[in-house]
Parts: sequence; structure tokens; C-alpha cells
Amino acid sequence: MNQNKAKLLLGPGPSNAHPRVLEAMSAPLIGHLDPDFLEVMAEIKSMLQATFQTENHLTFAVSAPGSAGMETCLVNLLEPGDEALICVHGVFGNRMSDIVERCGARLIRVDAPWGEPIDPEQVRKALENCAPKLVAIVHAETSTGVLQPLEEISAMVHQTGALFVVDAVTSFCGTTLKVDHWGIDAVYSGSQKCLSAPPGLSPVSFSERAVEVVHQRKSKVQSWFLDLSLVSNYWQGAKRAYHHTAPVSSMFALREALTLVMEEGLEARYTRHWEAHETLKTGLKSMGFEFLVKEGFRLPMLNAIKLPEHLDDQAIRSSLLKNYDIEIGAGLGNFAGKVWRIGLMGENARIQAVEQLLDALGELV
Repeated sequence: MNQNKAKLLLGPGPSNAHPRVLEAMSAPLIGHLDPDFLEVMAEIKSMLQATFQTENHLTFAVSAPGSAGMETCLVNLLEPGDEALICVHGVFGNRMSDIVERCGARLIRVDAPWGEPIDPEQVRKALENCAPKLVAIVHAETSTGVLQPLEEISAMVHQTGALFVVDAVTSFCGTTLKVDHWGIDAVYSGSQKCLSAPPGLSPVSFSERAVEVVHQRKSKVQSWFLDLSLVSNYWQGAKRAYHHTAPVSSMFALREALTLVMEEGLEARYTRHWEAHETLKTGLKSMGFEFLVKEGFRLPMLNAIKLPEHLDDQAIRSSLLKNYDIEIGAGLGNFAGKVWRIGLMGENARIQAVEQLLDALGELV
């Protein structure tokens, strides 16, 4: 295997990194409590606040992938006996449900068919029959390509006094996400999607309401490593308390990736993702492909495409990777062998990348 051979990563993640990000990652190591590194952390925090569009003081990057961000939110906010309402319309809603049960909390589910968004009316009816401590939902369901509207659900959640928790692993820095304006109390993402940084970090942000819930806990957080009462002291305050050895090189890369986002501007970045999506949609339609998700609820950065029965899923994806150095994603669960997941994330949300894929598919199908 030639590890130095560049491949076009158009699957569900990771995405290709900008050369500046790779260069930043190769910088000499420094100590994780070095004043220079603490300045890097401060810059990361400031840019995460800007890109999440929040003033939340507790905003930082968990030193682990997006699934750890999910756990960070849930294990800190839930205690045994609490109720949690989880909206499930794909793989990652199921994963949140699993974590809720591992916390010893009572799980209440609102389900939608895969490929469809959660109906706010379902949430409303569920809230009439329970009093959850939090309601959690996936903004961009990577397994199905659904973009979930959040504002209406957020409003009804806050009317009950519950916390609103959002999975933004795939949407962050790729489509509109307004943490404060939308009333999101806890949010998590991943570094490898629309940020186009290496995998392994999970940006998170907690509102003051959420932080107060953490402070009022009656029991210890089940995870020592993800306990906000411990790790937050490393990320904020005049005197940084040692918690763990941070992944210094990955933090350098994240800072550079965020710098690139800030230089481009959020709105310009969102527009670029939608333009790439529209180009892909037009090209695939001319080949006879159909999208899984109906118009108005499609993710621009993760496109779920129905696979015609006469096409061999594995053979085409393997040929794309072997002969064209292009990766696209397979379907998950019931969609295995029936759906392709084409990612246009971060650096790969560009017309050139779309055309490269369309040209290759034109030769294969």
C-alpha cells in the first residue's frame, strides 16, 4: 500500500485536508502545558465560539473523535433515573439512545423512517406524556443524508424546561448552525468532516443552563476522562490544571483548519457546499440516479443516492477506489447495498472534485 498516494475522499468522512493543515500538523511538538500551547488552545476556543455562533464560555475540543463528543454531552447531563427523549432517524440517534441507557437514564424515543426528518408534531406529543431532562437530535444524519430543521423543536423543548442537545458532527462548518439563536444547550461535532482536519477531535459547546446542570449533579460522571468538572479546568481559567496530555499535533491542525474557515467566512463556506451539492445533483440526475431524501431536507455535504438494482454496489465502489483513487461511502443498516453516501465536505466541497467523480462514474455505469 502506498500511503503517500493522494486519494479523493468523497465518503462520509474523513475529508481531505488543506496543505496548510497538514503542514501545521507536522510542526515540532511542544508541551501540552507550555504557555505557547495554551495560547493555541485559547485561539481554538475563540474560533470555535465564532463558528458555532455562540458566546458559551465552555466551548472547547474534546481530545477524542465525535462519538466522544456525543458521550461528553450525555454523560455529563444525565444521571441515573433521569428521563431523556432521543429523536432517532438513523444510526447516530440509535447511538445516543444506547449511551442514555448506559447512563442509567430512562430512554424515550421518537422515531422517523430512515431517510426522513423527525416530525416536530411527534416531539410535541411525546413531551405531553413525559418530563425529560434533555431532548437530543441529530442535525445532519450521516447515515441517511437528512438535514433536520431544529428551531421549532428547540422552542417546544425549552417550553418544558428541558435541555436541547444537538449532534452537529456533519453539519458544523458546512451548513447553517446557530447555537445561541437556535437555543442549543449542548452541541458536539467532529474535526474530520466539514472542518477538513484529521480525525480525532470533537468540538463541543455547553450553554450556561447546561453547565449549571453539571454543577448540580448528585453523582459522579460515569467517565473520568469526559467529566466536565475536571477537563474544563484544563481549557479555561487563569491557572490551567493538568488533566490529560493533549494531542498537540492534532490541535495545531485544528487551529489551522479553523483559521481557514475564518478566512473564507461562514456564509461563503455554506454557499460553496450548496453549490457543490447542486452540481452533483445535476450530474447524477443526467445519469438516472435519484436521491434518497426529498428536496428541502437534503444535506449538501452528505448525499444519499439510491442505487439502481442493475448496478453492483461493491464492484463500482471498489473500482472507483482502485482505478480512480476516489472513495465514496456504502449504505448502512437496511440501506447496505442499496444506497451510496457521497460526501462533499470541507476542502472537497468543490466543483472540481464533483466533476472528477462524475467523470469516473460516467465511465463505470
